[in-house]
Amino acid sequence: MKILVTGSNGQLGNELRLVLPQDMAGVPLLFADKNELDLTDAAAVKRYLEDYEVTHIVNCAAYTAVDKAEEDKALCAAVNVDAVKNLAVAADSLGAKIIHISTDYVFDGKTWRPYRESDKVNPCSHYGTTKRLGETALLALAPDSIIVRTSWLYSPFGQNFVKKMIELGRQSSDIRVVSDQIGSPTYAADLARAIACILKSPQWVQGIYHFANEGVCSWYDFARVTLWLAGIKDCHITPIPTEDWPTAAARPSFSVLDKSRIRLTYGVKTPNWIDSLQDCINRLK
Repeated sequence: MKILVTGSNGQLGNELRLVLPQDMAGVPLLFADKNELDLTDAAAVKRYLEDYEVTHIVNCAAYTAVDKAEEDKALCAAVNVDAVKNLAVAADSLGAKIIHISTDYVFDGKTWRPYRESDKVNPCSHYGTTKRLGETALLALAPDSIIVRTSWLYSPFGQNFVKKMIELGRQSSDIRVVSDQIGSPTYAADLARAIACILKSPQWVQGIYHFANEGVCSWYDFARVTLWLAGIKDCHITPIPTEDWPTAAARPSFSVLDKSRIRLTYGVKTPNWIDSLQDCINRLK
């Protein structure tokens, strides 16, 4: 076994740099970001997999600037669709297996029960559309692949909601946060451990899985608990409706994911979101 992690300088990629050497001790690991491997170059992808004899790929690479994607449509599609196709074709020809990270944005958020993997998709943004196209291309070209959809990802690395709220909480006396979009935060460290569980498992069950932390909250709730755990007491948070915070891209109003399949198939743990948030903030401190 030799594992390649793409998008290795992102939130999840950085957590995998910490988790995999411990959980996959002795297994050769490769970490590549866009500077080391251009996934939009099909020939380069195949050559890299061949040269390094890669057997498993964890594809964390993605265009995730949701609002910017509404204008930068070509680049978003290149990274979220074309690059996935290139990985799929090369991996399938060489017999390598892929774990691909996707998103709750493939759903429109118009239901009020946790989304199952089999539920109808209906993305309401260009970002969500490209992520869904990446999913379908992957399963068509490399049908033995695993897709893990996740939501509201945060970590001590890069830019994310938790770090932004802490920054604003320290700088401002009042911030406004949307209160009518509901979901489940995902601690990237927990997702990294879930991926390690799949890689270590004696079985490989292809298809789509959902992973997020347990519990449900609004962005407003998420912000309040973040500031509370960070010890920031002098900042007031005002809940506002989505219509008072217009964005270029539409967001799902409800994007809670049902995690039953990944728990039952791979024994993956899904910790409560508040417990995981506390761990992240402790690391940030």
